[in-house]
Amino acid sequence: MATHRAPESKREQFRRYLEKSGVIETLTSVLVTLYEEPEKPNNALDFIKLHLGVVDPEQADAEALRMELADLQEKCNQLMEENKELKNKLMQYESSSEEGAGV
Repeated sequence: MATHRAPESKREQFRRYLEKSGVIETLTSVLVTLYEEPEKPNNALDFIKLHLGVVDPEQADAEALRMELADLQEKCNQLMEENKELKNKLMQYESSSEEGAGV
């Protein structure tokens, strides 16, 4: 009686495909790096993308710089508005002191 080997499952085929192509090794390496990270990042997915090379480090830096720029522009606008208000108050005080001196 000949032994009949069952056809390989699609799941097993896929696992071997991932193993041959280095996907399992790469993912394991990135996950180990994340595990060994002393301070866990706020966004684990971004960490994984960065270490897989999906996100260009310069692109990540550019996004951080864009956010910082937006914050600084908002702060600059607030300061300009405050400066305008203070100038108006100063002009009021100067004009009232001139009127007081002229009387």
